[in-house]
Amino acid sequence: MISERAVVQTQALGRDVEVGENAVIRPGAVLQNGVVVHPNVFIGSGVTLGEGVEVFHGAVIGKPPKGAGATSRPISFEPRVSVGAGCSIGPHAVIYYDVEIGSDTLIGDGASIREGTRIGERCLISRYVTINYEVLVGNRVKIMDLAHITGKTLIEDDVFISVLVVTTNDNRIGGSGYGDHVAGPIIERGAMVGAGASILPGIRVGQGAVVGSGAVVTKDVPPHTVVMGIPARAVRDLAHEP
Repeated sequence: MISERAVVQTQALGRDVEVGENAVIRPGAVLQNGVVVHPNVFIGSGVTLGEGVEVFHGAVIGKPPKGAGATSRPISFEPRVSVGAGCSIGPHAVIYYDVEIGSDTLIGDGASIREGTRIGERCLISRYVTINYEVLVGNRVKIMDLAHITGKTLIEDDVFISVLVVTTNDNRIGGSGYGDHVAGPIIERGAMVGAGASILPGIRVGQGAVVGSGAVVTKDVPPHTVVMGIPARAVRDLAHEP
């Protein structure tokens, strides 16, 4: 059912598509079978929503990134978004162009996902999470409320990141402009990061490692190691525990 008050400018609509009042869907967007678009949603040209995707009120999918003269990083992107089958996009989430999201992933209320980001299947990107540019997220990753994932971060499969976690990508704090020195953390498969932790640029958190709540991680964390404190220090070796 398509509301008479919706603006639907694409012909690429599958079966049983629903579009609510005041939603805007631009030419070239593709809505596959069973997609539900709630009122006041914006879907740009080049966006593809897989089967059964549901987009809640006020979300924006297909926002062009703009530097406005304030960024030192050059802005480039492909004018497309792919959202896999079975995904749910929460109210007021903003997904920029040049983003891919795997199937059965939940994007929470107010989340923001920047260009160049790739997110795997069965992930949870919770409420008001901000994911910056060129972030790679594996499968079955959970990133909880109000976490910030900085640009050029790699998060492998089955990682858990708790609330209010901060990641950064520039030890020079912008003083040298944008260049090859900019690199986010690498968080390996199955690692867990506790609430309020801060992970500095280029840090590698090893497979199965645990970062304690409130820790400030200034050095690489070995696999299967628990680190805590400011600065974070190893307190347990999980590899040798029963």
